[in-house]
Amino acid sequence: MSLSDSNVEKSTTSAQTKNEAYVEEFLEHLRVERQLSFYTQTTYANALRRFVHNSAPPDIKDTSVYDVRDHISWLRSERLAPASIRNTLSCLRTFFEFQLRKRRVEFNPAKSVRGPKLAKKIPNVLDVDVTTQLATAESRTQPKQLRNRAIIELLYSSGLRLSELVSLNISDVDFRAQMAHVLGKGNKTRSVPVGKHAIAAIQAWLGCRQNFDPNAPLFTGRNDQRIAPRTVQDVCKKLGVRVLGSNAVHPHLLRHCFASHVLESSGDLRAVQELLGHEDIGTTAIYTHVDFQQLAKVYDQSHPRAKRRSDDSSE
Repeated sequence: MSLSDSNVEKSTTSAQTKNEAYVEEFLEHLRVERQLSFYTQTTYANALRRFVHNSAPPDIKDTSVYDVRDHISWLRSERLAPASIRNTLSCLRTFFEFQLRKRRVEFNPAKSVRGPKLAKKIPNVLDVDVTTQLATAESRTQPKQLRNRAIIELLYSSGLRLSELVSLNISDVDFRAQMAHVLGKGNKTRSVPVGKHAIAAIQAWLGCRQNFDPNAPLFTGRNDQRIAPRTVQDVCKKLGVRVLGSNAVHPHLLRHCFASHVLESSGDLRAVQELLGHEDIGTTAIYTHVDFQQLAKVYDQSHPRAKRRSDDSSE
């Protein structure tokens, strides 16, 4: 290796180290100042490190719109899901906004780059009777079965996200008011109602635990440690296999069922938005999959000039 080649290699290594330092500084900002969840921090870390290692210029300050577009194209070639690509783009935008505030860049190169369009999928939803079957399947009184029933009842009763469920402490549940105080996305708290069946299931589960602290986790696993998200996913999956013969039951499906069943009965989209903790009502609107015949019926009954011809035959 010549002296010039050695200098180039050292310069490149130095620039990469500086880029990595920028990323680590930003991740520290997310952790300390914005106090984002561990899962969100991990998502940012993976997206930014992948960009630095695969698509960023030697000095990240020189990043152009074309570098970001090339990275999106590369992610497509790696067959990353459209939702994951859009998530990566969101991470890059936030990262470069931070660099903009630090006056390291003159503009945000990710801001004008568009991600792939997402097909708006209607969530698969179980009907009320089937969901009730799942919730009542655990009839045994052993601690593990009592815990599992309380988990299913609470997921369906209150529409909690998986992360919200596992982070609940006993003191977060107000048994008299039948409410749970939940820490949601972006460290935002909200209060959600808890149905009487879920309250009863939680009390039965707590009844088999001895000398617990009110600030202890509501749901525990091995060695009385806070239950892991994977454990909750396994509980749902195994219950689905046993009751429905399907391994497609998961915590988020029960959240879908909650939202759809409440919206179907009430028609109050704003209320469901609040219960789910959605910032954008457009996210909640995916649950408005009403049968077209029902829409036609409402139209016929409501619109002043929507009467059928058979009704007007006497004219």
